[in-house]
Order: sequence, then structure tokens, then C-alpha cells
Amino acid sequence: MGQIFRALLANYEEAAAIVLFAIGLAMLLFQRNLIRKLIGMNIMDTGSFLFLASMGYIKGRRAPILVDGIREASAYINPVPAGLVLTGIVVSVSVTAVMLSLTIRLYRRYHTLDLDEIYVLSRHQLEDR
Repeated sequence: MGQIFRALLANYEEAAAIVLFAIGLAMLLFQRNLIRKLIGMNIMDTGSFLFLASMGYIKGRRAPILVDGIREASAYINPVPAGLVLTGIVVSVSVTAVMLSLTIRLYRRYHTLDLDEIYVLSRHQLEDR
């Protein structure tokens, strides 16, 4: 048990990322409210961004900006994970905006945010046609 605790302390960023991802996934699976599902999706995104950022960091290295004439690749961190995180944040904000707009449309049509109720109401509307 002591070794597991030491390993978690040594890799606390990755452990926090996994916990955030698990919380977000649980919210996506178990919540009925669309807003709560959207919040869960954003928490899950945050966990994956934290994981990517922590994997890209190497202790003792600097940002990949040429300073003091040092050109060795071993002196710098890899900039690709940071670029992936920034791209992911932009995509996440865009998806959140689209999902919020669709949630508003569903609420205006069915007057509820409960996914089960929306399903039942939509089935009744299809049967009435």
C-alpha cells in the first residue's frame, strides 16, 4: 500500500487527470439533465488536457525558445502536447457552444432538460403524426 501511495504522490498530475476524467465520464453516464451532462463533458475534457500537459512537461527543461545559443533538443520540452492542449481547448469551447444552443432549442420545444422526458415526449409527437 505504501508503494502505491508513493507512486501516486510522484505522479499526482496524472492521478488528478484520471480522477477528473472519471468524474466527467460518470456524469455523462449517470446524469439525466442535459446541462449536467455538458458540465461532465467539460470536466472530462479538463482531465484529458491536464494529462496531455503533464506528459509534455519534463523537469529541468525549458520552453522551446532559442536562448543563449543552446540548440540541443535535450535542453527543451516537446511543444507538441502544448499545441494539442490549445487546439483541444478551442474545439471544446466550440462543442460546448453548439451543445448549449441545442439544449436551449430542446428546452424551448419540450420545456424540460431531462433526457428521458425529452425522449418520451418526442416519441409521443412521432406517434401523433
